[in-house]
Amino acid sequence: MRIPVVTGGAITATLFPAPEPVAVLVVHPATATPQGFYASFAGYLAQNGIATVTYDYRGTGLSGSPRDHRDLGMRDWLGVDAPAVAGWAAQRFPGLPRLAAGHSLGGHAVALGAAGTDLAASMIIASHVAALRTIPSFLERVRVRVMLHLLGPALGRSLGYVPARSLGLGEDLPAAAMIEWGAWARMENYFFDDPSMRARERAATLTGPVLAIGTSDDPWSTPRQMDALTGYLTGAEVERRTYTPACAGVPAIGHHGLLRRALRDSVWPELLAWLHAHAEKASR
Repeated sequence: MRIPVVTGGAITATLFPAPEPVAVLVVHPATATPQGFYASFAGYLAQNGIATVTYDYRGTGLSGSPRDHRDLGMRDWLGVDAPAVAGWAAQRFPGLPRLAAGHSLGGHAVALGAAGTDLAASMIIASHVAALRTIPSFLERVRVRVMLHLLGPALGRSLGYVPARSLGLGEDLPAAAMIEWGAWARMENYFFDDPSMRARERAATLTGPVLAIGTSDDPWSTPRQMDALTGYLTGAEVERRTYTPACAGVPAIGHHGLLRRALRDSVWPELLAWLHAHAEKASR
């Protein structure tokens, strides 16, 4: 399905319907991560009573070519795309408690209130203050620096988009998104140090319960940097959880693993129970 945005164009989204939904949830995706990656998790939620919507940011995945959207920055995804899908879900399911799950960049959308400021509950997954300096591994810092500050911008300016798939970074990206990502990554506190984002002010508008979950083996979103992000959520009731591969029963989890099918029987039931509890509370 296509969801129009106020600045023109549309977002391609997928609805996973629940037979008798008790709530509706929007999955706000990570950078360069196609909505198909979230299909298993969305289907699991829908099978258990939560109608779920996945989507691709404009210029990624099914929402148009990155070359045709070369001037779209991350702020456009956070400020236009995420609210558009959240608004569509609210209109499509009036009266149902509204939930959000934001993965990595999608967690930034949740934190900045772009997924709604009066949600029944929201989850922030593997999302953090993504300053380059905070990556623990020296080699990983060097790799990401080359991608964000050298190779990615150079390719973006010459091609009009970044062939992230060929670079092992996921889906191809609009040039402006890569350049903005790199600029924020240079800042000590990421976009919280960009006055034009008003990020501190916006983060303070999020209210209600927030479950912020990460993993002990995430090379980027460390527990410390997740705490740095949630520290800005001064109006919300934040619960933090960090999963280890041992407790999840898998060899590794990493940045994307919490939403992979391998954790369906270990981690997902806990997330589902948390969502159901808050949806029920909002329905009383």
